[in-house]
Amino acid sequence: MGFATPAFAMGGLAQEQVALARRRGRLGLRCLPFQREFLSMMEERSVGVGELVGTKAVARGFTRRALSLAQAERDTDWLLALGVLRREVDGQGLTDRFRLAPLGRQLLQEWQTAYWSPPSLGERLRHIWWRWLKR
Repeated sequence: MGFATPAFAMGGLAQEQVALARRRGRLGLRCLPFQREFLSMMEERSVGVGELVGTKAVARGFTRRALSLAQAERDTDWLLALGVLRREVDGQGLTDRFRLAPLGRQLLQEWQTAYWSPPSLGERLRHIWWRWLKR
C-alpha cells in the first residue's frame, strides 16, 4: 500500500529530469550574453550564427555585448546541448541557423512574463561547472 509502483517511480524521475533541464536552460540563458529579443525573433524565423556577431547584434538587441564568430558558435552550441535551441535543417542537411526547441519556447514564455534577475556569482560558477562537465 505504501509502496510506489515502478511506473509512478519512473514518472517522478522523468519529472525531475524535466525540472533539471528547465533549471539548466534558464541558468544558461541568464549567464550567456543573449537577450530576450534573440529568442523572440526565433519564434518567427530561424536565426543564423552570423546574426549574433559584432555590434550589429548588440544594436538589434540580440546580445548584451559584441561577440566573435567563435564565441557565438560556442554559446549557441551550448544552448543546443541544453535543449533550448535546435538546428535548422534544409534539403542539404544541417545549416548554421537555429530555431527554438520546445524547451526554448517554454523558457521564452517564462522570461516574457517574469523578471529574470542577473545570475549571482554562485550561479555563474555552477553554470561554468555544468558547461565544463559537458565538454
